[in-house]
Amino acid sequence: MSIAISFLLISNIITAQTKAYVIYNAKGKKVSYKKMMKKITKSDILMFGELHNNPISHWLQYEVTSDLSKKKSLILGAEMIEADDHQTLVSYLNDEIDQEAFDTLARLWPNHNTDYAPLVDFAKEKGIDFIGTNIPRRFANLVYKQGFEALDELTEEEKSWIAPLPITFDPTLPKYQEILEMMGDHGTPELVKAQAIKDATMAHFILSNYTSGHLFIHYNGAYHSDDYEGIVWYLKQTKPSLKYMTITTVSQANVNKLEKDNKRVADFIICVDEDMTTTY
Repeated sequence: MSIAISFLLISNIITAQTKAYVIYNAKGKKVSYKKMMKKITKSDILMFGELHNNPISHWLQYEVTSDLSKKKSLILGAEMIEADDHQTLVSYLNDEIDQEAFDTLARLWPNHNTDYAPLVDFAKEKGIDFIGTNIPRRFANLVYKQGFEALDELTEEEKSWIAPLPITFDPTLPKYQEILEMMGDHGTPELVKAQAIKDATMAHFILSNYTSGHLFIHYNGAYHSDDYEGIVWYLKQTKPSLKYMTITTVSQANVNKLEKDNKRVADFIICVDEDMTTTY
């Protein structure tokens, strides 16, 4: 089944059963897709937080991107492509290599072809820049094992794939504290630092590639931008004057009323029926 047909089937399913998802604003009030889009259009940078295996997230990422491209000049970026693979991505976008070579040369996520290839191919078709923003995973693992100090030993080329050193770091941010709490005995200061270096690096490459008058859409796991922390915190440390907006995705048994814990985590909350099938 082609990707285009897959998106069409999802679209038809959602049209037939509108309760598959509901969009809410930060206060928990239901809003239309049209109203959400009207507000997003006024932003400079949009963080689209997904649940990695949720088809509604991926379908709406494509729909939002496609619709926004008709109104504003876009730049796209994603957690799912690491900075040292960015030039390989550019080669694919410029038709210098084909899909098979891109799949072989870049360390793509296992669900790339179903969930992210449509966005990359949309950028390719429309001539839109697409940025690989994430730190190479091996460097995040290095921080997890040895702390930020280990990054000082990287070569100059390797340092070009991460946020500039030294890294600003606030371990008291609630999301980082949550990580420690969730991990229990396995939680360490270095684990939180590994999360922070990812957030800092993605923020760095978003701002490095942002152009005034454009709208930068960044696709990332919701945890990286929920509660306006993570990547958003780093963005605002560097460029507080830009207008940031966030979308997140949550899963509930009842989508008709947003649960208290899911309010105010983003400007717009896509609430998906927990029975929705997953992509992996």
